[in-house]
Parts: sequence; C-alpha cells; structure tokens
Amino acid sequence: MSDKIDHPQLSQWLNDVGNSRDKIAFTHLFEFFAPKIQRIARGKFPNEAQANEVVQETMTNVWRKAHLFDTDKGAATTWVYTVMRNVTFDMLRKIKGNKEENISEDIWPTTESPSEEENEFNDHLENKQLLNVIEKLPEAQQQVVKGFYFMEMSQEQLAVHLNLPLGTIKSRLRLALAKLKVQLGENHD
Repeated sequence: MSDKIDHPQLSQWLNDVGNSRDKIAFTHLFEFFAPKIQRIARGKFPNEAQANEVVQETMTNVWRKAHLFDTDKGAATTWVYTVMRNVTFDMLRKIKGNKEENISEDIWPTTESPSEEENEFNDHLENKQLLNVIEKLPEAQQQVVKGFYFMEMSQEQLAVHLNLPLGTIKSRLRLALAKLKVQLGENHD
C-alpha cells in the first residue's frame, strides 16, 4: 500500500467503517496505518510484542470508534495518530504500574558499574538539554523536529500528518536543524 494515499480517501474509508462497518475499507486503513504505527511503537517499547500490541489495540479502537471521526474537525491521519497516542500512553501507564508492583527488584543492588550509571545520567542530561533547545524553536519547527525524530515519521508522512506541502516540511526541518546546531554547538550531531 502506498504512502501517497490522499486525505479524502482515508477520510472516506474511516467514514465507511464508522457508518457501515465496511471491512474492505478497514482493511485499506489497516494496510496504510499498521506499518507506520508499528515503526513508531518500536521506538517507544523495548520488545516487538508490545509494539504489535500497540498496532492491534490502535486498529481495534479505530474499528470501534470510527463513527466518532469528523472530517470537519481534522484529518484522518491526525485522528488515527491520536488514537495511537492514547493507546501508547495507556500501555506505558500499565507498564509503569506493573513495575511499581515489582518493587522488590528495585531494592537489590545492581550489577552495573558506576561508569554505566554515569553514562546513562549524562545521556539523560544531554537529552534534557536537547529537549530544552527544541522547546525554544518556533512551534511550526518544533512539530516537524518532534515528528521526524521522536515519532520517527518520514518527511512525506509529516506532510500528510500536518497537511502541509513536502517542501514546507523540508524547509522547516532544515531551518530547525540549523538553529539547533548553533544552540548546541558543533559537537552534537
């Protein structure tokens, strides 16, 4: 299935699923969104099973809630990615809750050397510094940087997601990266 499907077609499929439980339309939606959701979920969860669960749960919710989609309120891609984001947050909360139940693991000494812990701490500080600099970018550039690097969307997907021309996405990303390079210095990639 091509990434070049236009918004009206995606909206039509969502409306067909919502109005008449059209299984063929749902199949098209699944073929279009599942690989994208899978790729984003892989970046958020440590194992393939959890990434697959995000895909399944998201698409199940799309099937169940498609009647709530309103073309006048936004693009089909925005609606589906919002469903995915909610599923992701729910799963992360559930995982965090399970970790709190297994607190006994946290009280035992770890086998990691202090240097590994220091590296993780330094990485965390660098990530925090990077996020602080990104937050200083204009909103339009923040959206593109976060979508491209954190949500791992392609420039083409961002153009569809933000309903903007591809050239605009490329320009915003190039401007944002130039500003980030100046802010962070040459030693950051």
